[in-house]
Amino acid sequence: MARNICFLFSALLVLSIDSFGQTFEFRVLANKGANKVQKVGTGEPVFLRTGVKLDDGDQITVGANPYVGLMHKSGQTLEVKSPGTMTVDELLSKLAGTDNESSNRYAKYVLKKADGSTDVNGNFKEAVHRANSTAISLMIPQSVQIFNPEIILRWNSVSDSAYYYITIKNIFDEEIYTAETDKTHLFINFNDENLMQEELITIKVTVKGNEELFSPNYGIERLPAPEHAKVQRELDEVKADIPFDSPLNKLILASFYEEKGLLLDAITQYEEIIEGSPDVDDFQTLYGQFLINNGLSKL
Repeated sequence: MARNICFLFSALLVLSIDSFGQTFEFRVLANKGANKVQKVGTGEPVFLRTGVKLDDGDQITVGANPYVGLMHKSGQTLEVKSPGTMTVDELLSKLAGTDNESSNRYAKYVLKKADGSTDVNGNFKEAVHRANSTAISLMIPQSVQIFNPEIILRWNSVSDSAYYYITIKNIFDEEIYTAETDKTHLFINFNDENLMQEELITIKVTVKGNEELFSPNYGIERLPAPEHAKVQRELDEVKADIPFDSPLNKLILASFYEEKGLLLDAITQYEEIIEGSPDVDDFQTLYGQFLINNGLSKL
């Protein structure tokens, strides 16, 4: 309970990013490769790791095929993908030169999560909640609202050879959509002609050919129009501050949706991050931590 309470951050989000601390310029959010940091006033460089703070005068050296995801204390994000040596001043020169309140509040939350990051075996797939008595569990709450029509659903594997059958029903218990896959995830677009008129649906996953292996019914509801309009206005402000698409900016969007209670939208952002950067283990760790903090998994 205490762990979850610390992530009920609504009151903290109204604080300016300046109050988060001024003793560093950048924080490392994600790191891949044999990258090193030379701290000012120290001897030999040490390997870069997630959570390290970069101060004025420090410099980083990145190796072949690197990825270093940085967040500035202002909330802006910066990716380093090319090998070489860069000072903090050089990194600062690559920033957009803006300081935006709308995105900063969610960037601050990303930084706080990086501070409290825990090891979940580096693998979000191991973080599926199996507390119920059914064989299959989806990585979503039992009932959830969605803002965006495009979602990604994921569930636990029951065997390497299993083939899954996904059924969606309307409020009258009529089957309106089906899909089959040998994967443990599925992309669904609620603007599909069979789904676009539905405000509330239930979804169930079974193993094809073995009806004893199934999931509970999960309810998914479109966000009502007045609430959708309010979220859209706030989202537009955030997106105006982070106009380009990157894994780090998707982390900010995931935090935005999480604060709004739109967990499936946040999950979809994390899924897109993992799909786009499958070799950056730190993103998988952050995803697993998100699932744990929202009661969707267990260590």
